[in-house]
Amino acid sequence: MEGALVDPRTNSFSAAEEALSELEKRKIPLVLLTSRTREEIDPIRREMGHNHPFVTENGGGIFFPDGYFTLKIPGSVRTARYLSIAQGLPYAKVCEALDDIAEECSVGVAGFHHMSLREIADNTGLHPRNAELARAREFDEPFFFTSADEKDIARFVETARARGFDTRRGPAFWHFSSKCDPARAVRTLAQLFREATHIKLTLVGIGGGDQDLPWLHAVDQAVLLPASRDAAQSPDISQEKQGKTKTIVMGDAPGPAGWNQTILNIIG
Repeated sequence: MEGALVDPRTNSFSAAEEALSELEKRKIPLVLLTSRTREEIDPIRREMGHNHPFVTENGGGIFFPDGYFTLKIPGSVRTARYLSIAQGLPYAKVCEALDDIAEECSVGVAGFHHMSLREIADNTGLHPRNAELARAREFDEPFFFTSADEKDIARFVETARARGFDTRRGPAFWHFSSKCDPARAVRTLAQLFREATHIKLTLVGIGGGDQDLPWLHAVDQAVLLPASRDAAQSPDISQEKQGKTKTIVMGDAPGPAGWNQTILNIIG
């Protein structure tokens, strides 16, 4: 979603409404993949009229509207009004491990679970109401280092990896999780769609930044949109980045407008 279908600063998808309408008209499923929480994207989905599966917190959870598939979804449980597959470890265990590893490595960290709602709003620039939605985490913990040099950080990352946890540097925060994998979520959904429809499907993936490259390797046709004018740099799709098994092409324009044009070009 971020940097592609939805403008990350304004949450607007208005420039993509033509393509969204065309997808709905042709009954082409649209799966949303986001770094945000389930509660953060629920308002956007309602506004969009989105009634298809979605993936939250960088691959931590896959959510299905009630009755979306007639087949039984292996490993699914009831979560609010959805069926869901949890790929990542539960949030409480993630936070506990973050604190344990920080203490073991003698570094200071501040995660969302350490912060008040006001502190989260101040550190993210979110309105307090939106900060509350961002705090409703299920799998992935944003955090920053309060006292650590590069050598300390490298030791923390290596210790976390040895214990089965992933540490990823994001644009504003580091993220700490275990088993959150957007590419695995894409493959799981692809298998379910194929079993449910019994037809040959083509998976199209549209990303908005370097962070999307890993899961774009899991689709049949991958497009990476350029950065907006005020971004520091556009994504890098050099041979080293894209790997040898998947060709990723650059879109013509950034954000929702680029997403809109890409979809219209692909579906003709």
